[in-house]
Amino acid sequence: MRQTHIGQPVPRTEDAALLLGSAQFADDLAVPKGTLHAAILRTPHAHAEILGIDVSAALKMPGVAAIITGEDVRQETEAFLVGVKAPMEVWALATDRVRFVGEAVAVVVADSRYQAEDALEAIEVTYRPLPVVADIDSAMQPSAVKLHAACDSNVVHDRKFHYGDTETAFASAAHRVKMEITYPRVLACPIEGYVVVASYSAAEQSYDLVSNFQGPFSVLTVVPRSLRVPANKFRLRTPPNSGGSFGSKLAIFPYMVMMCLASKRANRPVKWVEDRLEHLTSSGSGPERKTTIEAAIDSNGKILGLRCDHIEDYGAMLRAPMPGPLYRMHGITTGAYDIRNLDIRNRIVLTNKVPVTLVRGFGGPQIYFALERLMHRIALTVKRDPLEVIRANIVQPAQFPYRTAAGALLDSGDYPRAIDKAVSEGGLAELLKRRDQARAEGRLYGIGYAVVVEPGVSNMGYLSVLLPPEVRERAGPKDGAAGTATVNVDASGMVTVVPDSTPQGQGHRTVLAQIVAEVLGLQPQDISVNVELDTAKDGWSIAAGNYASRFAASTCSAAMLAAQRIRDRLAKIAARQFNVDAKDIVFSQGMIAPASDPGRAQPFYRIAGLAHWSPSLLPEGVGPGLRETVQWSPAQLTPPTPADEINTSLTYGFIFDYCGVEIDPVTAKLHIDRYVTVHDSGRVLNPLLAEGQIRGALAQAIGASLYEDYAYSADGSFLAGTYADYLLPTAMEIPVDVRSLHIESPSPFTITGAKGMGEGNTMSTPVCIANAVADALGQHDITLPLSPKAMSELVFGKEAPPPVGAADKGMAALSPSFGGQTAELKGPGLTGHGSRDVPVSPEALWNTFLDPQALRQIIPGCESIVMEGPERYRIVARVGVGPVRGTFTVKAHYVDLKAPHSMGFVLEASGPLGASQGSGAVELTQIATGTRVDYRYRMQLSGKIAAIGGRMLDGAARVLIGAFFEAVARHAGGDHSGSTSGATGVFNGLIRWLRTMFGGLGK
Repeated sequence: MRQTHIGQPVPRTEDAALLLGSAQFADDLAVPKGTLHAAILRTPHAHAEILGIDVSAALKMPGVAAIITGEDVRQETEAFLVGVKAPMEVWALATDRVRFVGEAVAVVVADSRYQAEDALEAIEVTYRPLPVVADIDSAMQPSAVKLHAACDSNVVHDRKFHYGDTETAFASAAHRVKMEITYPRVLACPIEGYVVVASYSAAEQSYDLVSNFQGPFSVLTVVPRSLRVPANKFRLRTPPNSGGSFGSKLAIFPYMVMMCLASKRANRPVKWVEDRLEHLTSSGSGPERKTTIEAAIDSNGKILGLRCDHIEDYGAMLRAPMPGPLYRMHGITTGAYDIRNLDIRNRIVLTNKVPVTLVRGFGGPQIYFALERLMHRIALTVKRDPLEVIRANIVQPAQFPYRTAAGALLDSGDYPRAIDKAVSEGGLAELLKRRDQARAEGRLYGIGYAVVVEPGVSNMGYLSVLLPPEVRERAGPKDGAAGTATVNVDASGMVTVVPDSTPQGQGHRTVLAQIVAEVLGLQPQDISVNVELDTAKDGWSIAAGNYASRFAASTCSAAMLAAQRIRDRLAKIAARQFNVDAKDIVFSQGMIAPASDPGRAQPFYRIAGLAHWSPSLLPEGVGPGLRETVQWSPAQLTPPTPADEINTSLTYGFIFDYCGVEIDPVTAKLHIDRYVTVHDSGRVLNPLLAEGQIRGALAQAIGASLYEDYAYSADGSFLAGTYADYLLPTAMEIPVDVRSLHIESPSPFTITGAKGMGEGNTMSTPVCIANAVADALGQHDITLPLSPKAMSELVFGKEAPPPVGAADKGMAALSPSFGGQTAELKGPGLTGHGSRDVPVSPEALWNTFLDPQALRQIIPGCESIVMEGPERYRIVARVGVGPVRGTFTVKAHYVDLKAPHSMGFVLEASGPLGASQGSGAVELTQIATGTRVDYRYRMQLSGKIAAIGGRMLDGAARVLIGAFFEAVARHAGGDHSGSTSGATGVFNGLIRWLRTMFGGLGK
């Protein structure tokens, strides 16, 4: 009897190595002898002109082999191609100016990472700060500074699309419903960051790379061109395991160019491993999107026409494959709804933020947050239950395959059946009763709904829609999405599969083994799957890689076809041996036999061996060996039409979610009472893995919904550089009562019948939760994340600013003043105050504050102090907080001196960590035991130091200030020989605490 493996919950074959710690990731792989290590200098400025870079001192430091800068990149490489027709130059390193905090400015390679990091601080970069545009609205102003001087404005793309007749639809509508929606930036945050190991061969004038890039072959159109070598002189190899990606690792390619150039300059291999602060600050986030969405509806809530105006913030520049999030979902802008009249406007705006990259579900969370919030509002407008309005608008089963207004071809589905299953098996009636009971008792309870269409296998021509038809015609058509897989059977009958997709934890090896085993009548454990890719020898297409939910529908289809071809060849060989027709041959339980005479069965390996050992015995038309490589591209993925219609993806799964939430009326705490999600992802290849993908996407979506705040200040400083400020959910924050359900509507367009899945809940969950909160509170303006602060404002209103207390008295008069100019504190900062009793007189303390030599010994990390004028000092100090460290040059000025009772001070500091301005005051009051010191301060921060977050900085400031005053007291009391011991002890204690809590503090 033939066994069925597809659709069975086969445990993952990958897990043993992962759990035992023997799995190899990019950083685990051996490197060539003599490999150097790289560190990257990143700018603390959000926007500044680079006036000069002096690397002479850094080049003299121990172990340093080479340094490359933007000028080297400009001379020895080409700028990257940009997806929109705008005159911006995008390089691997900053050249003329820096445009976001964390942009790479220089690369140092040395014998060790430690030596490379130390050398970074010796590089002198001279900047001229430029005005900053840190949000969409200010960037779009005609008077805004342009991020790229050659561009007409910061709006670098603006296209309008019209499908159907929206004018008539809106003119005849009973109601118009309009909303303005913002979806924020979020980060992918995989466990493993970027890794690049580059080797340059001078003899071959070629590059060999090892990297955890997730789209191996698409890089061949980007990096070799930048390096000015043919694609066959650039080899990329991927490791067998990757610690997650969620889209982010498609943004590694600028670092490939950096490390290749560094290897060429040093004439040795170079390795770079991204640290966590680099990833948070500089890897790239999903885009922020502002959408104005408007529907024309009849009296029952049926949508007659839809208008969407999308404005998307792409940060400082566009890197490939941007603007993917804006156009990947273009064909399904109408989601799961039957809407024939549609207008779309797409605009791309540049701001002084990190460039956008792909994040799981890219484009989906943004489009559905707007669409499904609109559906909730439509229900309120027509006074119907939201689920009734959803049912009234969804595409019906008889309409499949369904062509949307914008051109997507929805392959299959039964949306009403999926909704019915979720309602009945998920317990919606029970949640409705809970809501009614809670509201009767005065509690806040809401239910939210969301329906989404989940695309899989992107049409490689979807981005060409951003070009007008006449431009597309001149450029030539782009379409399709080839999936590639190789199946090989060796002389002993062992089967190996090599796919075109590099996994990041999804279970590729398990699923491919199931598919090939079923086709060949073997067991999954008989199949070896090699997921390491080598662009120098593996079959490839530009579409290859692990993104856009392409694996199950595309790669697996190619693998199934390759296995079927192997089976057909084996059937012909066996038919000759058994003297029967090939159609009579069956494969089962590791045996090959004629169905008409199963007693004559032979082991699989014996029949397979004939193709290698006895070519003379093969039937006519069957060549020696058993190796099949299939490249499969479905016919449904066609180029855009002259009317801008585009089938943006091959498959379209369906998801219906609902959830119940309760909000504590006293604390505003949000509790997800139950979450129900039903998926139709076509044929489910492995239910166990499918459940893992659903749960993983749900967890990420809850992070985006409730916790993750990828925050920038008004001056462009990044504020979420640690996980103390960029909060990610743990298992404790995921709802306990999650019910996931399935129906299957096999896709008629794929060989496996499977559709893409695994991104869906990142698209549906944020808006489902937002709709539930809106239902609970009767609020319309719901923005993410729904953090405790946001929930408090929704429940109680915005908190009034605190009154000016005694501790803040006089601070307004102490605004920082430098060179006669008063500085306005705009950016993120710290304020604080405190009191400390010290056993010395006010006069002794006063003299200590004014003694440069005393301050040199007292200030933690102080390397030098020079008096530049009356009460003016220039201080060089080395500081480190959490994962950042460096040397600051501080200009300090005492003001309003009233000896020996009070003084004010203003500060200006700059260094590789960023810049700061501040002010403060100290009052000395004689008491019986000595002197009471009262102090207050206010500091504005920018650059890298701001990225580590206010919580860590505030704690560090308090400990360091305490250490400072303890040292002052010691010195004023005459203990000069050990005057810094107290400061050193407290400072070292701070170091140990920070290392424990946040990992890594500088020397």
